[in-house]
Amino acid sequence: MQGPLSIFYFLILIFSIIVHEVAHGIAAEREGDPTARNLGRITLNPLKHIDLFGSIILPALLLITNAGFLIGWAKPVPYNPDNLKNGNRSVAKVSIAGIIVNLLIALVFGLFIRASFVFGFTSRAFLDIASITVFLNVILAVFNAMPFAPLDGFRFLGAVLPRRFDAIMQTLERFSLPLLLLFIVFGWKFVAPLAFWIFRMLTGISL
Repeated sequence: MQGPLSIFYFLILIFSIIVHEVAHGIAAEREGDPTARNLGRITLNPLKHIDLFGSIILPALLLITNAGFLIGWAKPVPYNPDNLKNGNRSVAKVSIAGIIVNLLIALVFGLFIRASFVFGFTSRAFLDIASITVFLNVILAVFNAMPFAPLDGFRFLGAVLPRRFDAIMQTLERFSLPLLLLFIVFGWKFVAPLAFWIFRMLTGISL
């Protein structure tokens, strides 16, 4: 990932993680909590969302070192669960909203790629940018679905599992940071095939 494509990787990643966070805010607002709206976080203005390490430093390091994958995060959009109208059901909706939006973005651009082959529009630049968009949004969706705090998958599990699992979730939360770091360093190679499979299903092509 070098040259102009690196710039596109970086810009598309930033846009995708911002949309991911905005989706959480919109979902929370629809479930009764206006916190994100009141704090001005339901906006695509990157200055409202960028996290110095998660949005800039980490993605840049992964690009520079040719790590083979690219992840990042923005500042979490805050919400007050006490304001949500349906308790844990609302929390589950808010938690999964970002993942759903990333998958929808990947689906739309995957359809664009398929349509480009049908209609003979196979511009290399278009295919590169569209493929990057699909791939990064699939990666973000899969990564955020992992059951480690503070990722969406952990919050979603905490909302949908019966109360008898609370002790397990608390233990998992306590060890989530080292587990997440281990996953990023060692575990991703076991999940990457799923991301590549989703990419192929959406686009009809392989990376």
